[in-house]
Parts: sequence; structure tokens; C-alpha cells
Amino acid sequence: MAVNYAPGTGKFLAILNGAADDADNAEFTEQERTEFMNAWAAWAQKNERALVDPGSPLFRKKVVTAKGVEDFTDSKVGYAIVEAKSHEDAAQLFSAHPHIALIPGNSIEVLECPPIPG
Repeated sequence: MAVNYAPGTGKFLAILNGAADDADNAEFTEQERTEFMNAWAAWAQKNERALVDPGSPLFRKKVVTAKGVEDFTDSKVGYAIVEAKSHEDAAQLFSAHPHIALIPGNSIEVLECPPIPG
């Protein structure tokens, strides 16, 4: 299987977790939304060389088990995929991400996605 990232780098999945529920999100003003989107765009531009997939929000969730398919909710609100030389470097890319400052308690998980052996 071909590795789709630059030699000497690894691929990492960032999961953005929200501390607030949908009711709290409705309280953002249009100006606050615009300021957040501008801050996100500035972060993405600063880190564009590392971004494999800038991501998107995560909505309308389904879980599939042996028992079937059902809706579920959790705190995961978005994702992004980056390339970095190490797991620590990947995590550092998100240390200044505007999502962290948006609502107290927001967080970003950074998971390593190694190539499938073989």
C-alpha cells in the first residue's frame, strides 16, 4: 500500500472536542463567528504545508455495531489531518488552534495514523 505523505513525516488525525452543547453555540454573535472563522483561516494558512485535510465539522453521527445502526452524540465536533515529523510536532501544530480558546474546556486530541504494514 502506498504511503500518501512526504518521506520523513507521519500522518496524524486531530479530533476537536467541544465543551459546550448546541444551546451554548447559539449564543455566539455573528461577529464572534466571523472572528473565529478568520482566526481558523489564519491558523490554516500558517500551517498549510502540514495540512493534508483541513477537516470539517462532525454532525449527524451514527454508530454501527453487530446489533445495527443507531444515532449517537459525543463531544467530537470536528477533525483535521496533518503531516509532521513526530507526534509531538503534530500536537504542537494545534497548540495555538483557535478552537482551544473558543470555549473554556475545548480540547484537541492528536492521534498518530501509521501506514498499514505490508
